[in-house]
Amino acid sequence: MKNRRMFWNIADKIEELIQSGQYAPGSRLPPERELAEKFGVSRPTIREAIIALEVMQLVEVKTSSGVYVLNKSAKDAANESAISAFELTQARALIEGEAAALAAKTITPEELDKIEQTLVAMEAGINADQADRDFHYLISAATRNNAMLNTIKQFWAIRDSQPEIKTAYESICKQSDYVRSEEHRAIFNALKSGNSQAARSAMHAHFNRLINSLIEATEARALEEVRKATNQTRDLYSLRHIL
Repeated sequence: MKNRRMFWNIADKIEELIQSGQYAPGSRLPPERELAEKFGVSRPTIREAIIALEVMQLVEVKTSSGVYVLNKSAKDAANESAISAFELTQARALIEGEAAALAAKTITPEELDKIEQTLVAMEAGINADQADRDFHYLISAATRNNAMLNTIKQFWAIRDSQPEIKTAYESICKQSDYVRSEEHRAIFNALKSGNSQAARSAMHAHFNRLINSLIEATEARALEEVRKATNQTRDLYSLRHIL
C-alpha cells in the first residue's frame, strides 16, 4: 500500500526472517542498534517495529534481557487451520468468478428478472444484506451445477458463522453501499449481455475491492493497537513525574 508507515516495512522484513528460520523460535533478536544498521533506519523505527511484532504475538520483549522470538503454541497451530476473511474472499472470487462466467451462458430471462429485483432492493436499502445473498445464490443456481451452488452456500455459511469474518464484512459493506450496488449492477449487465468474460471480470473486480477494503481495515486496527501499546510503554517508562 502507498504511504505505508516505515516501521511496518521493517516489521514485515523481520517477520520474513522469523518465518525463514534465520531468527529461530526461542532465540533473541539482535540488539536494537544492530537492527537499525542492518535495515538502514533509525532506532525509534526499530522500536516501533518491535512493538508491532509484539502486538502480532511474534516476539516477546523481556525487560533487561532483550527481544525473543515466540514459539508457536498448540493453540497457534490449531488456528492455522481456521479460515480468515482474506482466504474466504479469495476463494469466493475464484469460484464465483467462474460461476458468473458459466451463468452468462445458461441464465434465463426469468432468472435475470429475479436478480434485477435483488438489485432494486439493494439500491433502495431494503434488506440489502439479504438481497446481496440472494443475488449470489441466484447466479450460482443459474449455472445448473449443484456442486457450485452448494459450495457458494457453504462460503456464506462460513461468513455468517465465524464472528471475526462476519464483523469484517459488515464493517466494509456498510461503508460502501453505493459502490456495492454499482458492482452488482455491472455483474448483472454482463450476465444480461451473455458475456462470460465480462461477467467473470465484473465479479473479480467486486471481490478485489472487498479484499483491498479488508486490508485497509486490518491495517487501521493494527496501527491503533501499536499506538495504544506505544502509549502504554511511554507512560510506563516516562520520567515526566520526576522532571
